[in-house]
Amino acid sequence: MRLGVAGALVEGAYRSGDVEVDHDSGRVLGIGLPGPGQGIAVPGFIDIQVNGFAGVDFLTADVEGHREAAEAMALTGVLAHQPTLITSAPDQTASAIATADKARSTTVGSRVLGAHLEGPFLSPEKRGTHPVDLLRTPDVDLLDRLLAAGPVTQITLAPELPGALALVDYCLSAGVVVSCGHSNATAAEAHAAFDRGATMVTHLFDAMRPFTHRDPGIAGAALTRDDVTLGLIADPSHLSPEAVRLAFRAGPDRVVLVTDALAAGGCKDGHFSLGAVEFDVVDGVARKPDGTLVGTTSTLVEAIRHACGSGVPLEAAVNAATLTPARFFPGQDLGLLLPGDRADVVVLDDGLDIRAVYRNGVPLG
Repeated sequence: MRLGVAGALVEGAYRSGDVEVDHDSGRVLGIGLPGPGQGIAVPGFIDIQVNGFAGVDFLTADVEGHREAAEAMALTGVLAHQPTLITSAPDQTASAIATADKARSTTVGSRVLGAHLEGPFLSPEKRGTHPVDLLRTPDVDLLDRLLAAGPVTQITLAPELPGALALVDYCLSAGVVVSCGHSNATAAEAHAAFDRGATMVTHLFDAMRPFTHRDPGIAGAALTRDDVTLGLIADPSHLSPEAVRLAFRAGPDRVVLVTDALAAGGCKDGHFSLGAVEFDVVDGVARKPDGTLVGTTSTLVEAIRHACGSGVPLEAAVNAATLTPARFFPGQDLGLLLPGDRADVVVLDDGLDIRAVYRNGVPLG
């Protein structure tokens, strides 16, 4: 099946010509093919920080809820994701991890890659919406209990907490990506974690010590290194265009766009919950009653548009939602669009709206 596009993003660069996919094998058959076309084909998006979608909260969802969210996310171009679990009681977190694991083999739509634990080892000062009474200092025994519940692929922690560096070591031995976030760490404390093996920052600039010229914090440490990936919520309620451009200029191949979307993602304004946290969505922005930002209702294609509108080149913006996050999942056939690759494809029109989505070469919607 020809997609009828003018070109495609292949290994992070634009290549003109049409794309052909095969729904029987689920693979890309050809790229750069002659013929008229409109729009651009890109690999399926990967969202590594998403708390829920379409009315489903991953902390409390059953397998059917995961399926409903995955189907809705796929229509927005997200064909793989990490269900992200905010701080909750250990039993609830373990149950949510186990449910996400069951969803990996049963879910259609967006693929479940493994759980992202955003907590409980976070700074009380920078907790955001995380319940302060459930935060913990780093505890290998507790983490081991959570890892036993099912695949955990990423954890966000505050590196300045007592025992954090030892926990980084333990995570690396277990194959878990360590990201620094919800943290009041100094730059020196952040560098210590990065030197130990932490490789990412969770939602850069948000819920961390503000950058100043004498006290740059995690943001300053991460922006000046070449070995740290920068998670970025690129929506107007979280980041200014200047902040988005700064991150991409510091490392265009190190930025990962995330939505940090809530159960309210893809829904109309209203009242929702994230675990035990109640919040309202007004004009698409989610806040607690005290005004604290909770997360977003945005989609990754909206994040790409906002990044491009902030002055980021299209190739860099799309790579940040495809090729760069795929590097955290080697061998899973994500983020590429070469002959023989899995035909998870999003077709964008000239306005960067989604024209079509293909999963294994089969059109969705």
